Amino acid sequence: MTTQDPNELLKHKQELIQQKQEFANFARAVSEDGEVEAGQEFSTDRQDDDQNRMKSVENRRT
Repeated sequence: MTTQDPNELLKHKQELIQQKQEFANFARAVSEDGEVEAGQEFSTDRQDDDQNRMKSVENRRT
């Protein structure tokens, strides 16, 4: 069983926190120009699913 140095663990944790903060800053900088309302991210890419539409029509008839 290995023993871990608390100072080493703390240093590693601080490095991870710094990496997360850098990534968050990067993500904010990239998304500033293209911010969209929640739920609207993929609305232009969505295509109708004919099979589901036909099934819905069939279910309404019965």
